[in-house]
Amino acid sequence: MTTGNHGAALRRLRLLRGMKQDHLAELMGVTQATVSRWERGLLPMAPAQRAAAHRLLTVPPAPSQDAALKRLVESSTLKVHLICDRTHRLLAASPARRAEWRGDPADFLGRSLLVYASPEILEAEARLDALGWHEGQVTSLAVRTGRNADPMLPIRPGQALWERVLLADGSAGRLVTTLA
Repeated sequence: MTTGNHGAALRRLRLLRGMKQDHLAELMGVTQATVSRWERGLLPMAPAQRAAAHRLLTVPPAPSQDAALKRLVESSTLKVHLICDRTHRLLAASPARRAEWRGDPADFLGRSLLVYASPEILEAEARLDALGWHEGQVTSLAVRTGRNADPMLPIRPGQALWERVLLADGSAGRLVTTLA
């Protein structure tokens, strides 16, 4: 992995935590300029510094944050749903997303949505490991969606944004938003 890749991952983790560079710098015992250089890939981080930054930035969120995320998804006007990143079980869906489905949306909760995926979605899913998705190297990805022709949970051709989020139990979730 190049210095730039570590820097981009550091920046993403810091932004996901809502932390400013100067706060991370204070916690790490360095200057804000040093954090900026790390993030831009201009200065390599020592292994001990990478480990310390990882410990500071990957603390699992509180359970209350999961509940807040679920409420945000369920009240969104966008076509968005939240799934478990590994199992693809549906955790929450917006009214706009549920309106696309034929059948009771409650029937989909807790079930894997991967069986409804189009070939394009399955191809994107297969590339995630190579991109470093599960290690947090990539936290958002625009994905082409093709038609799946399923009458219960139809998927139309277009684009979706996948965003990886940490959940309180230490697992990852994925926000899936249809792009206009």
